[in-house]
Amino acid sequence: MSGGTQGGPEDAPAPGAEHAAEQAYSDFRKNLSYGDYLRLDDLRAAHQPITDAHDEHLFIAIHHVSEVWLDLIVRELLAAMALLERGITDAPLKMLTRVVRAQEQLTNAWEVLKTMTPADYLQFRHAFGQASGFQSQSYRMVEFLLGNRNPTMLRPHAHRPDLHGPLVEALHGPSVYDLALRLLSERGFAIPDEVLQRDRTQKPELNEAVLQAWLEVYRNTEAYWDLYALAEKLVDVEDNFRRWRFNHLTTVSRTIGMKRGSGGTSGVGYLRSALDHVLFPELWEVRTRL
Repeated sequence: MSGGTQGGPEDAPAPGAEHAAEQAYSDFRKNLSYGDYLRLDDLRAAHQPITDAHDEHLFIAIHHVSEVWLDLIVRELLAAMALLERGITDAPLKMLTRVVRAQEQLTNAWEVLKTMTPADYLQFRHAFGQASGFQSQSYRMVEFLLGNRNPTMLRPHAHRPDLHGPLVEALHGPSVYDLALRLLSERGFAIPDEVLQRDRTQKPELNEAVLQAWLEVYRNTEAYWDLYALAEKLVDVEDNFRRWRFNHLTTVSRTIGMKRGSGGTSGVGYLRSALDHVLFPELWEVRTRL
């Protein structure tokens, strides 16, 4: 630039840049377009508000997007768990990192929903009856895969075998943490049989022998680097899971106060109690004992 008034060579458009739009492919009579590939007509067709309330569009959009992220999280967790079951630790770290990034998007979605005031919500709240995020099969699957399990949570899906069946399988199968503990055992750590063969329908409880195994890993990170990295990635997952729950709690609190939730739960009370659930107890206690 000279005197801030004339453009130099660096300001000139690249040769042919002005014709880029004209050169883009535009004949999709026999080829797959962006909208066709993503089935955007189907996506938009699923967006069907029941009322004329302006904010119902926001409410549906946030929940649609959240379900897509949850489905991705389930897919990545299952893929990571399949590899951990085979004793592979490197590729699962990438998949769990993707889970963490998707969780961040889920948490940020609450910030958008918080722009809806209580008065806005009441304009359409009556329209969806007992429908509630409590009934999300994908969210429940995430909880089950992470080890937070309660057979009662299967009930809302009993009328849909296609949704109920995979949840039953996940309820009785190993969690991602169960597989991490199995890996510790296979590496020679003394993991008790009562832990490895525990009732998987119940949430895990802190076990001193398991804690001692993780302490050995954390005190010798160079020798057990992959196990250490896996442990820290699991902590990332639970950390973000807690943040999502907390944002859920505050969003519901500022929208409906202490009213009961649409699905029949106590609303804020139920969500507050969920904050106390610990998925990987030894990985949090290890910080105190180091």
